[in-house]
Amino acid sequence: MLKSWARLSGAALVTVLLGGTAQAQSPDKTAAEQAYFKGKTVRLVVGYGAGGGYDVYARMVAPHIGKHLGANIIVENQPGAGGLSALNTISITPPDGLHMMIVNGAGAALAQLVNGVGVRYDLGKLGHLGTVAASPWIWLVAPQAKIQTPQDAMNAGREIMWSATGPMDGLGDGAQFTCEALQMKCKVVMGYNGSNQAALAVTRGEMDSIYVSDTSANNYVKSGQNRAVAAMARKRSRFFPDVPTIFEVAKLTPDQAWLFDFRANIEDLGRILVVPPGMAPERLAFMQDAVKKALTDADVIAEGERTQRYIDFQDAETTRKRTLSVVADVTPAQKERVKSILDVK
Repeated sequence: MLKSWARLSGAALVTVLLGGTAQAQSPDKTAAEQAYFKGKTVRLVVGYGAGGGYDVYARMVAPHIGKHLGANIIVENQPGAGGLSALNTISITPPDGLHMMIVNGAGAALAQLVNGVGVRYDLGKLGHLGTVAASPWIWLVAPQAKIQTPQDAMNAGREIMWSATGPMDGLGDGAQFTCEALQMKCKVVMGYNGSNQAALAVTRGEMDSIYVSDTSANNYVKSGQNRAVAAMARKRSRFFPDVPTIFEVAKLTPDQAWLFDFRANIEDLGRILVVPPGMAPERLAFMQDAVKKALTDADVIAEGERTQRYIDFQDAETTRKRTLSVVADVTPAQKERVKSILDVK
């Protein structure tokens, strides 16, 4: 049942993808784009509140990308619907090069895959600049929580409360997949302003659990705010080498394993940089080159290592291929199963 999500679903998709590949620019076109961006302000949108993982990454990379664009980049927080509201907005913004967004690739692809309510974007039509980072996700609880293992939650005899920002924000849909796979009674409470607020709700005892990327989880656990229960993929997190994976601590049926593998492959999309659709090829290519130069710079990579906000750069073409393969490479039966888990009609 499980497919290889790293490959594309067919020759037709390959043709589509190659059609979106940026070409090398002539010196004249490069000079024209440099002149265009010089002294301008570019808005880098974050679909979550300040202080969360996406916000921190955006603020870390913004000045470096701005340097290679020759522009000033400011970060704008536009929380709402787990980042989907801002993504809808960016998809109809003029493609002038002055607006870009850091996107939760997993949540955005999943919402499009199941035709989620309110989805008015098409990831295949957005301009892809590259992937900043991708990481496994972690199940966290409060330090004093009675839940020590997944089995404790499964045996709780009550609803397990999960905090989230929106229905397909990574936090919410990750929790729903976990509850379905482990056959737990759960309630996902949405509306938190970002992962910081959602994690604090767990710390305060308002919620039982949160499903969050390991980069964010690392900060919450290091501060003593939360405790890690399990890594939700087949590999352990580099931040939590002593925390077992869900595959190590739970005896899973093939169907349960498929659900966790499906979810983990979507999470591999990571944090994606995009621009509005329809941008002129020479401008898109110039922005792609600026992002690549910034995120492959040794000093920028070292900065990420120092702050443990690691950069795992993937270029624009690779990002686009991986995004579309996740959206396309799924059977109708699997799609209906996912829609059922997420309660999408």
